[in-house]
Amino acid sequence: MIFLIEYNRSRGEIVTFKTFEDANKDEAANIRFERELVLNRAGIEHEVVLLDAASEEALRRTHRRYFEDLNQLVTMP
Repeated sequence: MIFLIEYNRSRGEIVTFKTFEDANKDEAANIRFERELVLNRAGIEHEVVLLDAASEEALRRTHRRYFEDLNQLVTMP
């Protein structure tokens, strides 16, 4: 699966989270590009990424910083 995440670093929160089937990778890339253009024109500094993972659970394990706050990241189980 492909995951599109728009992340507000200063607030430490996800603004947009969308999933795409692997077959729709080009669509996901186009949406990411368009979102970056809109944000750039508006002067908004958000991180916009496309990530590939087997599942949302796998994504949450490998990219914890998008889903957990600093306290949660520091106190790893």
